[in-house]
This record gives sequence, structure tokens and C-alpha cells, in this order.
Amino acid sequence: MADRGVDLSALPKEVRDQLAELDLELSEGDITQKGYEKKRTKLLAPYIIQAPGEDTSPHITVHPTALYFKNYFLCLPNVFADIHTEAVQAALAKHKEEKMALPMPTKRRSTYVPSPIETRTPPDSSSGSEDETSVRRQSSGVGPPPLVNPNLQSPESWITRSVQGSSTSSSASSTLSHGEAKPQPQSIEKGSVFALCALQYVTVCLFLLLLVSTFTLLVGVPVSSRVSTKIQQLLNTLKRPKRPPLSEFFTDDSEEIVEVPQPDPNTPKPEGRQIIPVKGEPLGVVSNWPPALQAALARWGATQGKSPALTALDITGKPLYTLTYGKLWSRSVKLAYTLLNKLGTKNEQILKPGDRVALVYPNSDPGMFWVAFYGCLLAEVIPVPIEVPLSRKDAGISQVGFLLGSCGVGLALTSEICLKGLPKTPTGEILQFKGWPRMKWVITDSKYLTKPSKDWQPHIPTANTDPAYIEYKASKEGTVVGVAVSKVAMLTHCQALTQACNYCEGETLVNVLDFKKDMGLWHGVLTAVMNRIHTISVPYAVMKACPLSWVQRVHIHKARVSLVKCRDLHWAMMAHRDQRDTSLASLRMLIVADGANPWSVSSCDAFLNVFQSHGLKPEVICPCATSPEAMTVAIRRPGVPGAPLPARAILSMGGLSHGVIRVNTEDKNSALTVQDVGHVMPGALMCIVKPDGPPQLCKTDEIGEIIINSRAGGNMYYGLPGLTKNTFEVIPVNANGVPIGEIPFVRSGLLGFVGPGSLIFVVGKIEGLLMVSGRRHNADDLVATALAVEPVKTVYRGRIAVFSVTVFYDERVVIVAEQRPDASEEDSFQWMSRVLQAIDSIHQVGLYCLALVPANTLPKTPLGGIHISDTKQYFLDGNLHPCNILMCPHTCVTNLPKPRQKQPVGVGPASVMVGNLVAGKRIAQAAGRDLGMIEDQDLVRKHQYLTEALQWRAQTDPDHVLYVLLNAKGVTVGTATCVQLHKRAEKIAAALTEKGSINTGENVVLLYPPGIDLIAAFYGCLYAGCVPVNVRPPHPQNLAATLPTVRMIIDVSKAACILTTQNLMRTLRSKEAAASVNIKTWPTIIDTGDEPKYSQPPPTAEMIAYLDFSVSTTGMLTGVKISHAAVSALCRSIKLQCELYSSRQIAICLDPYCGLGFVLWCLASVYSGHQSILIPPFELESCLSLWLGTLSQYRIRDTFCSYSVMELCTKGLGTQTELLKARGVNLSCVRSCVVIAEERPRLALTHSFSKLFKDVGLSSRAVSTAFGSRVNLAVCLQPVLCVLQGTTGPDPCTVYVDMKSLRHDRVRLVERGAPQSLPLMESGKILPGVRVIIVNPETRGPLGDSHLGEIWVNSPHNASGYYTIYGEESLQADHFNTKLSFGDPQTLWARTGYLGFVKRTELLDASGDRHDALFVVGSLDETLELRGLRYHPIDIETSVSRAHRSIAESAVFTWTNLLVVVSELCGSEHDALDLVPLITNVVLEEHHLIVGVVVIVDPGVIPINSRGEKQRMHLRDSFLADQLDPIYVAYNM
Repeated sequence: MADRGVDLSALPKEVRDQLAELDLELSEGDITQKGYEKKRTKLLAPYIIQAPGEDTSPHITVHPTALYFKNYFLCLPNVFADIHTEAVQAALAKHKEEKMALPMPTKRRSTYVPSPIETRTPPDSSSGSEDETSVRRQSSGVGPPPLVNPNLQSPESWITRSVQGSSTSSSASSTLSHGEAKPQPQSIEKGSVFALCALQYVTVCLFLLLLVSTFTLLVGVPVSSRVSTKIQQLLNTLKRPKRPPLSEFFTDDSEEIVEVPQPDPNTPKPEGRQIIPVKGEPLGVVSNWPPALQAALARWGATQGKSPALTALDITGKPLYTLTYGKLWSRSVKLAYTLLNKLGTKNEQILKPGDRVALVYPNSDPGMFWVAFYGCLLAEVIPVPIEVPLSRKDAGISQVGFLLGSCGVGLALTSEICLKGLPKTPTGEILQFKGWPRMKWVITDSKYLTKPSKDWQPHIPTANTDPAYIEYKASKEGTVVGVAVSKVAMLTHCQALTQACNYCEGETLVNVLDFKKDMGLWHGVLTAVMNRIHTISVPYAVMKACPLSWVQRVHIHKARVSLVKCRDLHWAMMAHRDQRDTSLASLRMLIVADGANPWSVSSCDAFLNVFQSHGLKPEVICPCATSPEAMTVAIRRPGVPGAPLPARAILSMGGLSHGVIRVNTEDKNSALTVQDVGHVMPGALMCIVKPDGPPQLCKTDEIGEIIINSRAGGNMYYGLPGLTKNTFEVIPVNANGVPIGEIPFVRSGLLGFVGPGSLIFVVGKIEGLLMVSGRRHNADDLVATALAVEPVKTVYRGRIAVFSVTVFYDERVVIVAEQRPDASEEDSFQWMSRVLQAIDSIHQVGLYCLALVPANTLPKTPLGGIHISDTKQYFLDGNLHPCNILMCPHTCVTNLPKPRQKQPVGVGPASVMVGNLVAGKRIAQAAGRDLGMIEDQDLVRKHQYLTEALQWRAQTDPDHVLYVLLNAKGVTVGTATCVQLHKRAEKIAAALTEKGSINTGENVVLLYPPGIDLIAAFYGCLYAGCVPVNVRPPHPQNLAATLPTVRMIIDVSKAACILTTQNLMRTLRSKEAAASVNIKTWPTIIDTGDEPKYSQPPPTAEMIAYLDFSVSTTGMLTGVKISHAAVSALCRSIKLQCELYSSRQIAICLDPYCGLGFVLWCLASVYSGHQSILIPPFELESCLSLWLGTLSQYRIRDTFCSYSVMELCTKGLGTQTELLKARGVNLSCVRSCVVIAEERPRLALTHSFSKLFKDVGLSSRAVSTAFGSRVNLAVCLQPVLCVLQGTTGPDPCTVYVDMKSLRHDRVRLVERGAPQSLPLMESGKILPGVRVIIVNPETRGPLGDSHLGEIWVNSPHNASGYYTIYGEESLQADHFNTKLSFGDPQTLWARTGYLGFVKRTELLDASGDRHDALFVVGSLDETLELRGLRYHPIDIETSVSRAHRSIAESAVFTWTNLLVVVSELCGSEHDALDLVPLITNVVLEEHHLIVGVVVIVDPGVIPINSRGEKQRMHLRDSFLADQLDPIYVAYNM
């Protein structure tokens, strides 16, 4: 038994807790019995009482130099099992006691249809992988706790000696930073899923806060410590070339925005001395080394012609053909002759020595590539090997075109089979690939080559500095560049490899790597020919079908050397059971090309464990470090049998993330074990320099970039001299910035350090570096951790990509994985949640986004790996199409500015006013011109009240047409002259009195569709002395949603009866209506028919003319009382402002149910006598061009519309301007087009409308806006172009304000294009008789010019007050009859509830005075209070709408202190999840807010009222009641 001789009660508490956890896992089925016993045995091993005579100590041979080190990890060979999996399980165990109650995303079931079976790869039950980044680190070893003294931190203490080491993962820290109060659970109806989510969110927040505090107590280090971003910014600035400052450039204001964490005093810092350059062994001089590589081929072709050079395998892994050195030489000579003499006409030579030629050969045909490569060398043209393009959509295809263009390639060599497989046009020509130059394709098969004459011999000069070949290299950003290698560098590199690897003539080498570049080319093509080595090339396709094929080739051919990667070791290890009689005893070198990867230790150890019984010797495993620029940086020399194995470093990931080397003395789960990659190459000199800024030498205990000086390295990026200087001509400097010499070094792109004995250790690559909050993380490490979290059920073939995106001044970590086709939603979400926990615990870095995409959809590299840069670009462009996504911005965004703490107002309104006067600022107030006096008594009589006005017009001009009603076809369906309208009104008044028994002053509901009946009913009510209440009729197809609002207004207004049409009367009493409201309690319903004449009593000024009911954008139903005096004053004000007379004709396309739309539709024509052409907005749904066609047909000069009408025309007719022209539509007659609204002017929409219809004659300055509110239906109206004199620009009244200042309730004017600038357009010219003043809503004191405050208005046409059931007098007095606290305490003002400011412009109005412009910013009730700042929803919604092309409309609101974004998806439902990260990004970047919930819905879900305003509170209610039927709901928790 495992617990033999162990007293469980005496065990430490941690061990007892772990045992209890194991028992729980076993009982829940989370672990097998075998795994349970194994882990239990391991836990109890240190506490087992040994029997006398038992010796359990390991027998370890320690090299004498090992005594120099003071810290060891002693690891037994039989415990190399599942180290990373155990680290992950230990990390996840910490989270099990308190379950992470993350709300699972809500997804509509119909959204994701499985892809067709022929496009999918069957589920893979093996743990094999297609790409290099998917090798699991589950096979590495784990050692006992470190036997180290934490106080001993000598530079050599990073290294430990062991027979076989272990590896695990890396870590860095992040904290939870909400910056807001903790959300409180909200009381919501039982059964609502959102109530549960609110509680879950609170649980998550509390749990994460507990984790943070616990970590702080354990470690004693503030986890929020970050390196100063100012220092980082300075270093980044130093890297950029200096340019003279340009005054028109805007400076980055990140320092004002970003919260800069204070540096942690406990951050580890390098303490060693400055590193001394490391020199490799001298490069020996051998007498028979050739003067050039071509000379070696010529020698072997002549003297060893039958010696095998290359054996190629077919798809089954069997030998296909063998190319001898004689054939290789003769075919290469034929190709060289053909290239130089037979491509053009007799007198024209297409190729000259030094020209660049592309080599396009598949991985399955190494023989053709060898011939082409050496043929180019013999012809002295420069080969540029590239991958075979398969389609226009290949990953990175355009970047390859950039490489060919920068190298000046115009000719490509390929095989006949490959040429036939290239994509072609319908005419049979090779497709022109995106970004590629024009290419001529040449087939190099033997039958197409010309045999040279006997007297022709290729010219083989001694190796010089001319380029020999160009090797392509893809950067982190995806750019492909060409590294040029000179002839002497190529030869010297082959000599150095021969010396380092001790290659002998006639050896056999098995090559699994890509032979077109890197190690596969250097060893398997170049060095092999130099030493007459027989190369067996194992193509990638064979490895996929038979992972053990390379092992079989080693066994069959008794190969001495093999070139592999970690993935090949892993695949072979997984498939070794298929064949047991293989022997690897012949191997003297197993070169691991990616031995610099941190996870290579586990792969090498696991492979050795499996194949040691097959003759594999431990000393033959030789990891190496390479890069395209420096070529081979270091390689481990083959060991002597019986000699101790090389050293391994067990490093603290906390130290590594800060760029320093520290031995891991704490948790083994946060340690990284790395193996050395041997010594520096012969003849090379190596330094370690800081990766950022100037190339300053590092200290001995500091991680830096490896730079190399050697004759055997790349020379330049071909055709890119600027990049070349920064990479190939680096001069290291010391701590004082003084160069240490004049020798240029080459940057390798590898991060590492030099250990004792000059051993080189590599811990990562610059390309895989993620710099998050000043700390470094390795992308490969994060991949390994994600793979260790039980990926079998979820991740397809281990395909995971890790990269970072820059969001809000810092890098954010993103993980994208391919999901298995058979994975369930629950399994996927569970896996993502566990990955979050594991990476947070092990690496101590927060993930920004974790996405799962369907299998085989990520862009691939030629050898099947994931194309990281293209995947990142897909993510940023919204083209990734994930099937599951999890955003976690709360845990990783730690640099948000601190929430604003509102200070108590210490300055009174009087002080503010005096301060403004002292500063020379005037009080922010403006007024329209005077209404004036009318001397003609007839006019006074005519204009006193609307009823008298209508009677007067019926007598003096009875046949004058006041109203013309159009239908969808533009045909007149109704007219009303003065006398007709008068008579119809009298009949309706009589019907009210006789049928409805209505008394004077009682309320009557008007329920009519837009038309003349509504106008007649309104005046009928006035004639009868009743108070009309205009109500929008219910929608017959949507009674359930619209009828309750009608019922509510009828109940609130206490209407005595309802005037309506026969059709609507039947609707109100229908069965469908009975399902929504109680139809038995309707007031008296009167159908307005033919009734006798009626004589009405005259009204008085104070009598209520009508009630104006409206639902605000916040969901509040409010009714205001409009008196007869106010109606007359308003109509007169509009008449003066718009210059309306009987001869004028205007077109109205507005809803006639409330506000200024009702006034223009029903009242203004009767008062002013002008003719109104009425266009019901709903008719535009049938005919989009109705409104614009009417303007052109009737030659209308002035028209009024709403934003919804304008948006409908912009979206529906914007692309049909040519068609409108063909129909004869001409808008040059339109002088003014006024948009009626109660909101901030929509500048983008009005500009788009003006620009789109400019082609049909619309003036660019015709569109203007109006502004009204509940307390005053018309504050501003600017319909006439000439109201401003002396205007020169097209935007006379547009200003740009700083959005950051607006959030602090301040106005700061900035220039156009400034960062965080918001354009605001003037809301129209203030109407005659109207005065406005800008007031502080808290102190009620007046503010100065250009200060943000509430707009107060004083006007004779102010509403009389709210019409409420209970008569809230206090609210009435506060909104309609309020006074300033200082300045002018006598005037009564009405509060509009809108924020805005007044700015005096340089423009002159008609009277010659300077024009005061009123700018409306937004409704005070709509603003969102987040992080102590005031946000206007429209600003966030504008940013969201720009995030992705598929977002049709969006709306925002808050829920339990979370910002909720609802976006309508106008594209395919497969694009739904693409929107989640883009919306989160744009809101964080532009508004410094973290989105809590993202809801993707169908078009039309966001409710919009008749004025085109979003009903955000209705939307919020529907969200909380789970009534939206969303496509996807993402909780960014």
C-alpha cells in the first residue's frame, strides 16, 4: 500500500488537503483508479517509513564541475511524467473550493449549422499534432522540492545538474481592477436568467478579489506592481529614428489617461557583472576543404559519381528514387547551361549572373529542388526558395509577393507536376497571385533541359561576398523578407557545421525538416554535399501518415545523423507501439532543430525514455539554436558514451518575466526548466544585449537577445537597406553607452543567457514575446499550459495560437484554438474557464480573449502549423468567425484611469459668476429676435387664437388650399381648403356635444392615422371647447405591443371620449385587442361622420388648447399642457422664423402625434396660411423615393422631416442617385431641409445625406436641424440659408470638443482631427421670443460662455406644465417655473433637461450682431454614470457602430454597474461572435470603459420611436425579462 508506515494524522495540513482533494476527484470520476494511486503514492513518498536495509537514494554520477554550483534539482528518470499537467491540476485545485460561477454565454441554437462533412477532418483520437506549436509538455519530469537556500543568489545558481531534468511553465502577474463599486444583485422576476447572472457576477468579483488578497499575503508583494509605462514609452522612442517635430501633429495624451502603476520595490533586478563576449573554438583549416560549395559537387560528381546523394520517399514512406552525385552534377550543369543560354532568343540573354530566381517545389520532391538549387549556383544566379502557392487565399500569399518584389524576382523554376497543380485562369494561364510581380515560369524536368556542348563548363569562382542564395523569413507581423547569404558565408557555415557535428565522408543522414530553408537546407542540402553525405528526405505528408517513418529509415539505413523537431519526437513516441524491432543504436547525433524551445526538454526526455530500450543513447540528443539571420547560433556537440549529461537550468518564471535569472525557490509549478543548446559555433563571437533600445551588454544574470559575429551568417535583408542596418550591423555598447569595439554583430532574435562553462541557454524568441504591463511572457509557454488542460474533448489536434493585441496602451493576450467538431457547448465553455484559471494561477497574467473556432479554419503555414500573423489579423478584422468566445477584460486591463471622485461643490454660484466676469467671459445666454407688435386690429383678431384664425380664413379666402395629402404613389388622396376644414370641424364639434355629451374643458383622445381627418378632429375639439389629446393609433399587426401604450395614455389623460375612424373603431373592439387590454372599459368611441353645424364658445388665453403626450427615450410617458396663448405664440414665432405666407408651399414628412411634428402638421398652416403637402412617413416603406420625388415635382423650397426619414433615404436610396436622375428628380429647388428632433444633431447622418444627394442637385448647406423639448416644443429652428450673413465655409456652426472634458462636465474646444475630438453641430437658430441660458443643474447658477450646463428656456410658448393624475406640484414648479439662484432671480425659466452650451461665434446675424450658437450635447436623464464620469450613450454607440461592417445599429445601457452593449447584426449569424472582441476593444480604446455584457440581436430589435430616437429603457427592460431572443450573449466577466 502507498500509505504503509504513514500516520496520516501527522502529515502536514497541505498534504492532508491534497489527499482529500484526490479522494474527491476519485469519487466524482475525475480521475482513474490508476492515476489516483500514482498521485497518492507520490504525495506520501517523502513520509513513508523505510524498512531497514532499504536504499532508495538515487545513484547519480555528478560531473566534478557540478560541485561548483550550490543549488540542485535531483530528478529520477522514472518520474518524468506529466509535469505540466500536474502543474495545471495543482493550479486548478486552488479554484475548486470556490467554484468559478462564470455565467455561460447564451447562444441561439439555430445559429451554428455544422459544416459539411466533406469539409471537415474526422475527429482525431490521437494526441498527435499537425504543427510545431502543439507538442504537449505532458511528458516531462517532475522533481522533488528544490533543495536550495533562498539567500544564495550567485550568478551560477541558475544551473543545476541532473541525469534528466524537468520542465514546466512560466508566470507573470495581473490583478482585478474594476475601478467601480461592487455590483449589487438586483431584484428581478423569478425565472429570469439575468437575475442568476447578476448573482454569479457578484460571486466572481468577490472570489477574484479574495484570490488577489490571498496572493498578496502569501507572496508579500503587491500584485498590481507594473514597470512604469513612461520608461517603456521612452525606450520605444529611442528605437525610432528621430524626426523634427511637426506642429500640425497632435501629441499622444496617453500619460494623462493611463493609470501608471508605481514600480514594485521588490521587483528582481540584475545584480551580476557585465557579460564578457563568448568566443567559439577556432575554425580549423582542413586541406581538402573545397574553395566553393560548387567545387565540392564537381569533385564528387567526377570521382564518386555512383555514390548516393539523396533518397526520396513516396507517400507510403517507401523509397521512390535515389539521386547519385553523378546525376546531381550532370543535371545541375544542364540546368545551369539552359538558364544562361536557352531561355531567350539567340541574341538575348534573359538571365545574367546575379539575377534572382524563385524556386517553387513541393516538399514531396526534394530531388528536383536539389538540381534547381545547385543549377542556380553553377549559373551564378541567386535562388530564392519559396513555398508552392495553392490559391489566392493562401495565408501570407501577399507577403510572399512582397519578398519577390523586394528581391526583384521575375522568373520562377518549378517541376512539370507542380506547374500543372498551380491554380490557373480559365484561359489556362498561371493565376496572378495577390501582391506578386509578373513571373515567367520555367520547367526544370530533365526532358526540357539542353545538354551543354563539350567545351562548355560552368564557371566556379572561389567563394566571395556575393550573395549565394536568399532564404525567406516571416516576421511577427507577417511580413516576409529575404535573408541574403553570401557564397563565403555559405561555405564557412558548412565548414563550421562539419567541425561542430564531426561530419564524416559517406555518412547517412535522415532529414525530416523542410529542405528549402533553415536546418533542413543547411545540413541536408549544403553540408551534406560538402561531405558526400547520403541524405534520406522524409516529407511532411509521410510524417502525417506514418509518424514512425523517420525512425524506420534510421533503422534500415543505419543512419548516423537525424534532423528532427520536437513534434517528430512526440509523434514517433506516440506511435512506437506499432513497431518494436527498430534500432536507433546507429545514431551518433539526433539534432533537435527547435531545441531552443522551452518545452523541448520534455519532448527529448520522453523520447529518450521510450527509445532508450531501442538502442538510443542519451548523449546523442543534440539540441541547437538557430535563426535565419545568424544561421546556426549554437549546437550541442555529440557526447562521449558514459559522460555526464549537460546541465539544465531551473528558473523562476517570476524572474524571467522581469528579464532576470533566478533559481526557482518557491512553487515548482511556476518554474521553467530549460536545457542548454551547446556551445557557440566555431569561429563565432557571441554577446547578450538588451532586447529593447540600444544594444547595451547585459549582466550575467540578465536575459537578453543573443547577437553573433561570424563569417557564417546572413549578410542582409535583400533590397531592404534600412532594416539591414538595424539587424546585421549592430555594435554592442557598455553601460555608459560606449561601443565595445568596431566589429558588427547580427541580431539572432533569440532570448537567452550564458551559463557556466560558456553553455548557451535559450528561453524564447523575440517573435514569441508578449510584453504585458512591462513583463515578458512566452507565447509557447501559454500554449503548453492551455494544452495541459484536458484538451482532448475540446481542442482539435492540439491547434492553439497565442498572440497579443494592443488595446488601451498595453498588450493583451489572446488565445485562439480550433474546436473539435464533436465538442459540446458545455465542454468547450468548461475548458475555456479552466484555461483562464490555469494561466492566471501559473503565469499570473490575465487573458483578454479566449476564442474557439471550427476545426481546420485557422490559416495554415505550408507545413500545417498555424499562421499566427494572419490569425491575429483575422481577429482584428472580425473575420475569425469563432463558435465560442470568452472575453475577460476585467482581469487584465489594469491601467484604466482612476474613477473620478466627485468633490463637494465649494464654490457658490455667485463666485462662479464673478469669476467669469473677472476672466472676461460673458454669461452663457442667447435669445431670438423679438416677436414684435401687430398694429392692425384685424390681424390681432385674426391671429389671437387658432379657432378665430380658421374662421377668418374661411370667410376671407374660403377656397385657398391649406393641406394636400399624398399616398405612396405620390397621388393626391385628400385636400382641405379653409372653408372645408372649417365646416368639418364644426360637424365634429356638434358630434362631440350631441353623441358624446362632452363638456367644455374635458379631454378627448384623437386616434387617427396621419391625414386630414386628424386635423379636422383637432379643430373640431377646439370648436367644442374640448382639450384634444393626440395619440398614435395601434399597429394592426402588432396590437400586443402598441395597444397598451394607447390604453395608458387614455387612462392617464382621463379622456371623456375617443374620436376615431370606423376601421380603428373595429380594431379597438376586436378579439385581438381584447387579448391585450380590457376593451369593455373604453370611453365613448365616436366615428366622425356627417353632423349638423355647431356654434363654439370663444377660448381664453389660459385655457388649455391641447395635451401633448410623448414617450421619452428613457421610457417615461409624459403629457404637457399647451395653452391657447402658447399655441398662438409658437405659431407666430415659426411664421417669422420660416417666413411663412399664404403663397408659400412646404412639404412635411413627419409623424403628427407630438412635439414640433404635430405643430407643423396641424397648426402652422391654419395660422400662417401657407399650403402644407403632407407625406405620412409610413408611406416611404412602400416607396422610398416618395418624399424626394415630391420635393422635385412640386418644386418645394422648404421641407421638414425626421432623422428616421433621412436615414431611410440615405440607406435605401444612397446607391440609386443615377436612377433618381433618370426619373427627373432634381433637388436644386430645395432651400432648406430641417430635421425635427429632441436630441443632439446627428452630424454624420446629415453630412451623408447632403453628400449622397448632391448629385441630384441638393445644396450642401440646405440641411439644418431644429431642437425642442417637453417644456418647450420649439427652442431652435434654422430653415433659411441666409439667416447668417458673411458665412464662407460649408460648416459655419460646427465645433470640435474634447470628449474627455465632456465626461467631466466641461467643454474644451479643440481642432478638427484632434485625438478624442467630438464634432458638434449647432442645433439651429433660436426662435423669436425665446431666451436660453446655461445653468449649473446642481447650484442653479448661470455659467459662462462655452461651459457645459443644463439648457433653461424662457418663452411665451413654454408649456403650462405636466398633465399628471396626482398633480405633482413640486415637480411642476421645478421644471416649468424655476428661478436662478443668482443673477436674475425674477425671471421664470423652464428646465429642458438637456445639457449644452452657448458659444458666441464670429458670424453675424441678420441684424448685424454676433451670432450666439446653441449646441445641444444630450439628455441629462439618458447619461450613464460610470467610474464617476458622465457618458452620453450616443457617443459609445457611434464608436460601436464603426467597429464592424455587420453592425447595423447599437444601443447601450447599464445593468448592476455593468455597461451592456446591444448590437444588431445585419450580416450572417456566423459573424455574431466576431463582434464581441471588436466592440469590447473600441469601447475600451475610445471611452476607457470595460463592456460587461455584449448582446447580439437581429435587425429591428432595438426599439425606435417615431422621431428616430432609441428607446433604451424599453430595451433594458426586455433584456432583463429575457425577451430579446438574442443570437448571442457574451458576459465579459
